[in-house]
Amino acid sequence: MQASRRAFLKAAAVLPASLMVLGSPSAWAMGGVQPELNQPAPDFTLPSNGGSDIALADYRGQWVVVYFYPKDFTSGCTLEARRFQQDLPKYLAKNTQILGISVDDVDSHADFCDSEGLKFPLLADVDGAVSKAYGSWLGYSALRHTYIVNPLGKLAAIFLGVSPNVHSKEVLAKLDELQATS
Repeated sequence: MQASRRAFLKAAAVLPASLMVLGSPSAWAMGGVQPELNQPAPDFTLPSNGGSDIALADYRGQWVVVYFYPKDFTSGCTLEARRFQQDLPKYLAKNTQILGISVDDVDSHADFCDSEGLKFPLLADVDGAVSKAYGSWLGYSALRHTYIVNPLGKLAAIFLGVSPNVHSKEVLAKLDELQATS
């Protein structure tokens, strides 16, 4: 089984991020067991950069983009956050909230939001429990995975191993597709 896992990881490393939108049974190799599409998203309540706790359940009735990222102030994470911020008006027009999650604490998140002008919440998953529940745990930080949760609280899309430069556009395109069929 170890040889097949290595083969999957090697093959997955060369796939474009757009092919990683899935609920694949092989997703365990990308950070843990992924929650299943069309099932309730793992619920959570975490402290935010704004000083209050935020629960996924707070957003029932609207779409939610839950994106996991490794660390505040790193180049890829900064680029990804900037792209989500740049596209924030488009998300709001689609009745969609963005929630960023990493293992950094609320003080780091507050500094990061101030530095980058981010207007969406960043949540502190300091023990990695929520990252683990979403199959986005690397052992010391979150992997760069994104989940779209529909207004009923069910997982509508999963993106694994995303490219920070184009990811927000991919998520917007998927939201268009999902909202057109709901």
